[in-house]
Amino acid sequence: MTAEVAVRRAGGLPRLVALRLVAGLGVLLAVSAIVFTATELAPGDAATAALGPDSDPASVVAMRTELGLDRPAVVRYLDWLWGAVGGDFGVSYVSHRPVSDVIAERAGNTALLGGLAVVLLVPLAIGLGVWSALRAGRAADRIVSGATLGLVSVPEFVIGTVLVVVFAVQLGVLPAVSFVPPGQQPLDSPEILVLPVVTLLAVCLAHNVRLVRAGVREVSAGDAAENARLNGVPEHRVVLRYVLPSALPPALPIFCRYAGFLLGGALIAETMFGYPGLASALVTASAGRDVPVVQAVALVAAAVTVLLNLLGDVLAVLLDPKRGVTR
Repeated sequence: MTAEVAVRRAGGLPRLVALRLVAGLGVLLAVSAIVFTATELAPGDAATAALGPDSDPASVVAMRTELGLDRPAVVRYLDWLWGAVGGDFGVSYVSHRPVSDVIAERAGNTALLGGLAVVLLVPLAIGLGVWSALRAGRAADRIVSGATLGLVSVPEFVIGTVLVVVFAVQLGVLPAVSFVPPGQQPLDSPEILVLPVVTLLAVCLAHNVRLVRAGVREVSAGDAAENARLNGVPEHRVVLRYVLPSALPPALPIFCRYAGFLLGGALIAETMFGYPGLASALVTASAGRDVPVVQAVALVAAAVTVLLNLLGDVLAVLLDPKRGVTR
């Protein structure tokens, strides 16, 4: 690396991080406003959801006053936003517990589910993508390409349903529901994690295998790799020294975006298998018009996505300075 490139990279990376952080804060603010507005426009509120449609109007009014729902929407939103800046997401309208406690209970479960999927995603996507690209046109490449194309074309809920039918109903080797008894943790019964993790992983893996395959094929056919082969450099060294350093950095931001999807807890996977994560908490809170919980979950998911996108951009700059100094 030349001194000029080093200086430019040192100056460009902090600027990139600062710009991304400012943009991320704007995204979080927009997400909070959109979610709050959507819940306000939905019919009913937490009081009517809790008491039912046939409840006494006076009881509904009393509960609305107790929950603070009689205040103007803008005031309620600004109060919640000010508290969220200090880490206070308010109190759940339904359970009357601090929202931070609700998030803390579910976030660990979601992080476990998404983390397992990420740990499997990265090596499998890189390994299968490289293996397929280096065997372009052969039977192995056609099998991998056909399988990934098929997975990309199938919705996530269909994959989950097929997995349940095969492994839970027909074979009976895995549970169909990822139920966690009170007082226990998901790792106490690791078999309940298998089907949700595979469901989460399937579509993400297919996309990323195809991404890595395309990048490796392009770089492998380039002048640098071909010249190295003509000079007698062994193929494995060509791949490690010339192909991967150029093919992987462009894929890193995409990897991180998918990691954000996985760590955020896929809504379909968690609700399909009854897994007690953030996504299922969001569904329950939405049904009960529990606005503080809905906003907090949405904000946490958006923050994870923003940070992982930032991580992907930073890694891409560090591994390939040309990507960073031109921004």
